[in-house]
Amino acid sequence: MTKKDFWLPLYVILFLGYGGLNAQNLVKSNSRQTSVSTTRLDKYEAFLKKEIADGKIPGAVSYIMKDGQMVHQAAYGYSNLEDKAAMQENQILHIMSMTKPIVSVAFMMLYEEGHFFLSDPVSKYLPQFKDLKVAKDVNAGLEGETVPANKEITIHHVLTHTAGFSHGLGGTALDNAFAQELYFKPQKDIESRVNTMVALPLVSHPGEQWYYSASPDVLALLIEHFSGMNVADFLQQRIFDPLEMKDTGYNVAKDNQRRWGPVHNYNKEGKMVRSKEQLPIEGNTVFGGTHGLFSTAPDYMNFCQMLLNKGKWNGKQLLSPKTIEIMTMNQIGNLSQGPGQGFGLGFGVTTDVAASKSLGSVGKFYWNGAYSTYFFIDPTENLIAILMTQVQPYSGYYGSVFQQLVYQSLVD
Repeated sequence: MTKKDFWLPLYVILFLGYGGLNAQNLVKSNSRQTSVSTTRLDKYEAFLKKEIADGKIPGAVSYIMKDGQMVHQAAYGYSNLEDKAAMQENQILHIMSMTKPIVSVAFMMLYEEGHFFLSDPVSKYLPQFKDLKVAKDVNAGLEGETVPANKEITIHHVLTHTAGFSHGLGGTALDNAFAQELYFKPQKDIESRVNTMVALPLVSHPGEQWYYSASPDVLALLIEHFSGMNVADFLQQRIFDPLEMKDTGYNVAKDNQRRWGPVHNYNKEGKMVRSKEQLPIEGNTVFGGTHGLFSTAPDYMNFCQMLLNKGKWNGKQLLSPKTIEIMTMNQIGNLSQGPGQGFGLGFGVTTDVAASKSLGSVGKFYWNGAYSTYFFIDPTENLIAILMTQVQPYSGYYGSVFQQLVYQSLVD
């Protein structure tokens, strides 16, 4: 993997072209007596179509569900600008960090079986987590001084990105070292990657700040420890098969590779093109918690429906409603991952709509992926929205506009 591959943070997955519903229809809601105005969704469609026409994104898939009804379901533009292949609703895409919520759900299934407490130190199960060091100066990189961590990392720290690990995205010398060691050097499996991570200095003492990190890789290794299965098999048996997520996994089967959509970026002339460097779609052996899964909008919608329906989908109860409750409430106290935003056990959570300076509801939970895939779930509005494209780098702009244009479509 090259550096260019890794710094593919999420940027713009928006381009919906909307078709299939009468433009004057209103889909009635039972949650807050609100409706979705498909006329107002035309603004969303117009924005996405213009982004595609202007060459800012190649294409996208959009799914919106309100009160259990699909009110927007469409694919637009191209999956591949090189051969002008049309984007399909079931396009198989890299979901990157949208892997994190799935692995967090899998991990909490093991919590429900009594394998651990959230307050347990990770070293109780993985001895390599003993005696970790913290960097005194993150700008000094691996050569800087360290001090012993003032407490052990707990499972709760790992779930909430408060353990002190990095994801390699922050731009400091230590962040850059994390990226180099974790992603640019060969790793055999998830245990190898986690062992590499714990050998590096932490960016802070555990529990002292929210810092977006590779912590979900630790969850993946713990899943293997508790279940005796590799993560790919565990996810298949416990989540993908029950939820009928037929196109989700760490590798794309040969007979499905024609549906894979490559990532795009801007060339030196500022034109959107298929990226020269692509992550492998087969032969992957690091079954991680941070990223790595491929999926489709229909598959991810099934996952989101299960979450919104308090752990239940199609008669199957994957998690208890009480487990979903603690996963989707703010678990980081006064620490912040953004204005008006907290973090639960695997999800960002809106805690203050006014402070967020955006449309939404308190209790909305969400996440996104580095190749411009986004989702949010709003229990107050009984609303799920998913937007997927394959574009790098990430700025957050499209995720914000996506949310704004979906919420403005709600009317009394």
